[in-house]
Amino acid sequence: MASKAGGDGKEAINEQMIANIYGNMRSEMTQLYTKITELEMEVSEHSLVISAIEPLDQSRRCYRMIGGVLVERTIKEVLPAVQRNKEGLEEVIARMNEALEKKKKEITEFELKYKIRIRKADTNAEEEGSKKEGSAQGVLVGPAGQ
Repeated sequence: MASKAGGDGKEAINEQMIANIYGNMRSEMTQLYTKITELEMEVSEHSLVISAIEPLDQSRRCYRMIGGVLVERTIKEVLPAVQRNKEGLEEVIARMNEALEKKKKEITEFELKYKIRIRKADTNAEEEGSKKEGSAQGVLVGPAGQ
């Protein structure tokens, strides 16, 4: 009987470890979602800046924040840098989306391997979170140059 009780304890530890691993995987996925959303907002800001300064005279002065210091430059100097930054952010977002898809696949495989099922309350909370995210994006996007 003592060996049977020890076996039950070992099984409980395994279940707890599986739950911890699964929780960590889900939190990593959430962090990826958060970072992607943050970077998408930065791309949106870069687009607004580009659309605002593109039609202006190239010799006109503008100010750019570089490392916490506000620097005076011309539009001719700033516009290409802002466009490069935007393209770089878009590349990072693409790579992070690939990582997110891999993480989703990994989580799905983990769920199938250990027969993990998510409770209804968790699913409803996730749906509410995605609705909030969608509405927040709608608020941030607006017409530029009017």
